[in-house]
Amino acid sequence: MEKVPMTARGFTRLQEELKQLKSVERPAVIKAIAEAREHGDLSENAEYHAARERQSFIEGRVMELEDKISRAEVIDPTKLSGSAIKFGATVTLADEDTDEEVTYQIVGQDESDIKAGFISITSPLARALIGKQVGDSVEVTTPGGSKSYEITGIQFK
Repeated sequence: MEKVPMTARGFTRLQEELKQLKSVERPAVIKAIAEAREHGDLSENAEYHAARERQSFIEGRVMELEDKISRAEVIDPTKLSGSAIKFGATVTLADEDTDEEVTYQIVGQDESDIKAGFISITSPLARALIGKQVGDSVEVTTPGGSKSYEITGIQFK
């Protein structure tokens, strides 16, 4: 069984979503199904079919979250150190063409949010950065084309 790396923040978010689905969403959809059944003929009852579809989505998501939580490997970036980039590192990059600086933290797949500065460990940029050090250059092929960055800082926070 493959472990799923994530930060404590990502793990907590998954647990909160699971709790919401089990304690709020699931009971609400069960109630909606019961109400729709009272309306009679189920073959042409749009409310019933929508509620069943929602129930199917909720149950699938609950199973997915339970699986990820059971396989989670929570990594605390503050307990990491070293000069090489690894999971949890906050990396500052300078675009070699424009000298524009960007900072990203390398996080688990479920935590990624590029606009907030969190990139997935499976992203092309994160894969290119792993193992590199300050001063190294990396070239990354993205959907928008090829980009070159110089690593200007690494922090574990």
